Amino acid sequence: MQTHPLKSFRSLERRVRGQATTDGAGVKLTRVLTQDLQQRLDPFLMLDHFASDDPNDYIAGFPNHPHRGFETVTYMVAGRMRHRDSAGNEGLLQNGGVQWMTAGRGLVHSELPEQESGVMEGFQLWLNLPGRDKMCTPSYRDIQSDDIPEVRFPDGLVVRVIAGVFSDQLGAVHRSAEAFPTQALYLDLNFPASGGVLELPLPAQHHALVYVYRGCLRVGADTLAAPLMGILAQDGAAVRLEGLACGEGSSEPCRALLIAGQPLQEPIAQYGPFVMNTRSELMQAVEDFQSGRLG
Repeated sequence: MQTHPLKSFRSLERRVRGQATTDGAGVKLTRVLTQDLQQRLDPFLMLDHFASDDPNDYIAGFPNHPHRGFETVTYMVAGRMRHRDSAGNEGLLQNGGVQWMTAGRGLVHSELPEQESGVMEGFQLWLNLPGRDKMCTPSYRDIQSDDIPEVRFPDGLVVRVIAGVFSDQLGAVHRSAEAFPTQALYLDLNFPASGGVLELPLPAQHHALVYVYRGCLRVGADTLAAPLMGILAQDGAAVRLEGLACGEGSSEPCRALLIAGQPLQEPIAQYGPFVMNTRSELMQAVEDFQSGRLG
């Protein structure tokens, strides 16, 4: 258990159950953070959870498609996915790894499964870019599981630090506030079967969510059972999370994502895979894609 001399913990503002949908060439997934929540959870635009042991649900993958104006963060819990893009980048995303792509001014990429059976599970988060950076040079980074720092506690709690800083540990992705104004924190929390408590500071002005994908999680006086997202109220400068096994006789340990960041407070104009600040910028993105100038 990690404790801090903090006076107030955030409460749970609301529960959100994701919407079943398909994307790419028919991949079945759950859209947890939907477009109507973008302002409330600024700078986060979308969170998808895909999980299936039926290859018919995922085998067609995500063929070539464009992006402009934001970053995609794909975290693979199980399975293998091959990334290729129009900038010549290629990488294999596999168990426990992360793909961090800054679309910037534009990329066309594909994400295709490299397995024909077994479980494929993971998440894709869309992180907005400030207007000043929306037309930056695209970049791509593959982060293998062994390169994601982990903070381990005596009670068995393991925190994987994908982005940001946790307990003085820099995440796999960490940039200065000047270069990375959203200051995104992305943690994968792995509680032991016996439960456990995590307390950590969280700036009150940062928007934050937890997504429970195994077991149950207690947030203050409320409980979230997988698969549910909880939006954290901005009524404290810290958060207290307690992992629980769900249901009588259950021993499945809790696993949850904690995602937080500084809101950009800029207009959001979205048309499918393009996220800009104005309608005219969106029209330009579509025109650039149609004329082959994107990526």
